[in-house]
Amino acid sequence: MKIVRVSAVFICLSLASLVSGRADDSATRYSKADVHKMIREAHSADQYRALAGYYRAQQANFRQQAKAELQEWDRRSQNVTSISAKYPRPVDSSRNRYEYFAYKAKEMEQRALHYENLAANAH
Repeated sequence: MKIVRVSAVFICLSLASLVSGRADDSATRYSKADVHKMIREAHSADQYRALAGYYRAQQANFRQQAKAELQEWDRRSQNVTSISAKYPRPVDSSRNRYEYFAYKAKEMEQRALHYENLAANAH
């Protein structure tokens, strides 16, 4: 009975992401425990597609955050004198945040590709 419910959730999520054609906002609202459970129980192409959709949504979220932080980094880099020259400078914080978000976006892309490949090879 549990497997049927989990499969139904995966199918609904994959259909929703296919219909919307964009990153599904509801996919980013899973708890960490939900995602781990989905990973453990995934064995069909639809379940792998649902996981790939989740990671694509996460990737889009991190890319958006990186883009915003890049703009903040640029803004802060224009004022690096006097009080803002103390360490850690605000410009350094922005650079670190940008690098973190860019790294996480790349990591989510790799995970999405992994599950897309599993979905393509599932029988």
